Amino acid sequence: MNDAGATARRPAWSEPFAAPNRAALGRSGPLPIDRAAAFGSADGSGVTVAIVDSGIEADHPAVGGRVVRHVRVDVVDGEPRVVEDDERVDAVGHGTACAGIVHALAPAADLVSVRVLGADNRAPGLLFAAAIEWVVEQAIPVANLSLSSRKEALFGAFHHLADDAYFTNTLLVCAANNLPGPSYPSLFASVVSVAAHDIPDPRTWFYNPRPPVEFGAWGVDVPVAWKGGGRIVATGNSLAAPHIAGLAALLRAAHPSASPFELKALLAATATPVSET
Repeated sequence: MNDAGATARRPAWSEPFAAPNRAALGRSGPLPIDRAAAFGSADGSGVTVAIVDSGIEADHPAVGGRVVRHVRVDVVDGEPRVVEDDERVDAVGHGTACAGIVHALAPAADLVSVRVLGADNRAPGLLFAAAIEWVVEQAIPVANLSLSSRKEALFGAFHHLADDAYFTNTLLVCAANNLPGPSYPSLFASVVSVAAHDIPDPRTWFYNPRPPVEFGAWGVDVPVAWKGGGRIVATGNSLAAPHIAGLAALLRAAHPSASPFELKALLAATATPVSET
């Protein structure tokens, strides 16, 4: 890939993972772990991943029939409420894209669709917060959040939810905003924050020892599933995050009792060495 072209499409927060900057990611430890030992033969069996997004097209071949539940966040009597989603649709295509990436990496993991985004690919921050709260209450082991809020007024609410998830053993994998500036909950220390790199390999991921964004995964020119049974090629931090969520599902399957802290440490310890790129 021509790096100049990739730079033109690269989302915000992804600079540490760009080819000219990757040397700064190099480190000598402290926890070198062999990937074979960390992941074993795990395929995601026994793990559920929530896709908090625009819904999932359950019959899309890319999700392998693994969607076990569909819910959505509605406003009822002026308050956000999570209800069963009998429509079982993807309002945009974005949620199906994320689900397809997770399924490709962890094919035996179950998927739960939490529809919060509308047809404009947007949602009020309070609905997003309600979705995260529901995921934590359901004790879902891994949640992919390929969306974020930039509202400073909701900083406290998202911080509280991120800590709740961390302390109750739900791993939140969060895409950094594609635009400059802080976004929540992606920049909190208790979540796994992800931005894009341009290496076309789902099993190449980097750890950034200089936060706030800690992990880089493939997110530039990614072939993804889309609504209507189709596929497109897309770019964004939102497509990098489900690569890490899929890997986290594998680690959850291999190490069922691991805490979010331990899972993040395993992802960091098994990240691709800069010398291999």
